[in-house]
Amino acid sequence: MALDFRRGDKRLAPLSLFSQSSLTDIVLLLLIFFLLTSSFVTNFGIQVNIPKAESGAVTNDQYISVAVTKEGQFYVDGNLTARGSLASAIREVRNTKPQSTIVLRADKDAKVDDAVRVMNIGKSLNLKLVMATEQGSL
Repeated sequence: MALDFRRGDKRLAPLSLFSQSSLTDIVLLLLIFFLLTSSFVTNFGIQVNIPKAESGAVTNDQYISVAVTKEGQFYVDGNLTARGSLASAIREVRNTKPQSTIVLRADKDAKVDDAVRVMNIGKSLNLKLVMATEQGSL
């Protein structure tokens, strides 16, 4: 005894009722979900290989960012700054930002003298200094 589930009306095929608009809605909702839940990494635009540390702190745009490359170039908030005008550039940025902390992003292959120069300028301007590191195992 076979069961016949077909209706007498053959105008409506089962696949013709399926619309792909609901499938595109689901794909768009998944895309929005992944965009909203993914972590956004701040890209400083300056290639600096910072050293790794076991713990780290989150930085934001309120701090004064100073990057030192392995070639000995200085960047204050992303702007290339000459060695002689480094103190005045940091002073100008300090006047525009409420935080009084420098985040030093020194390349791990940079000269220690360049990093110490930024530290001395920060100390002379009564600024706190934080060394940026990449979180990971040593």
